[in-house]
Amino acid sequence: MSTEEHAERFTLLRPLLFTIVYEILGSATESDDVLQNSYLRWAEVDLTTVRDTKSYLAQLVTRQALNVLRTGARRREEYVGPWLPEPLLLAEDDASADVLLAESVSMAMLVVLETLSPDERAVFVLREVFGFEFRDIATAVGKTVPAVRQVAHRAREHVRARRRRFEPVDAATTARITEQFMAAAATGDLDGLLSLLAPDVTWTADSGGKATAARRPVVGAEKVAAVLMSLFRRERLVDLRVERVNCNNAPALVLGGERLEGVFLLEIADGRITHFYAVRNPDKLLAVAVPRRISRYATSEEST
Repeated sequence: MSTEEHAERFTLLRPLLFTIVYEILGSATESDDVLQNSYLRWAEVDLTTVRDTKSYLAQLVTRQALNVLRTGARRREEYVGPWLPEPLLLAEDDASADVLLAESVSMAMLVVLETLSPDERAVFVLREVFGFEFRDIATAVGKTVPAVRQVAHRAREHVRARRRRFEPVDAATTARITEQFMAAAATGDLDGLLSLLAPDVTWTADSGGKATAARRPVVGAEKVAAVLMSLFRRERLVDLRVERVNCNNAPALVLGGERLEGVFLLEIADGRITHFYAVRNPDKLLAVAVPRRISRYATSEEST
């Protein structure tokens, strides 16, 4: 049976624990399941044996997340078209005050983390994002401390090689570019659209074979503009609702009518849109209805 103290400790840490699991899995719905299963295990723990609740629960959810990640590895290998993380709907500006957190939940970073092995991903997240000690990470992943240090080094080098430098964009610039993009797309202003796109802008669409979408990334301003003109053509917008939201600490557009059609995230750098992440797989759109709170700290740590 769960006690009030079990529930209180878990609730204080829930945003932190959710963030850890989401960064390991790239799925909000799977993260919810992991937290639910972890809480059931936590409820059976004798609290007098727990010296550090934060480390204990972080280790618990990491082990559960790794089990899910390893089980789903084959499913991802057989995935139709590009694989993107589930969009994470945030309360407005939820992560903006924490640059490291903002980068760690970005689509670009999560796509890079997908190239790591399960152990590398978990170790990188726990060490580089959340700053856990190597001994705690070793317990979580079932390795020795020296082995974890090697994994951490390897993962850090892989991420550095595959992830371009993260430059936070101020809120005013993000809002201006997003508004200009929405206006150009809605009115069919091709020249206005092209002026907002970086020359090597990329369009990556995830449909899982369950919706209409390009099976390979589209690269180049003119080609991406053509995709956007088709997607936002006026006759389609008559029956669609377009809502601007914050997903993964980036501006995003939610398109829906009778059903949700997709979530489209914009990546902005140097005053231009550099990447569109188009999530069309209906299975990955279920979590977008619920805003999430993420954090690198326990609630009590944030308030001190």
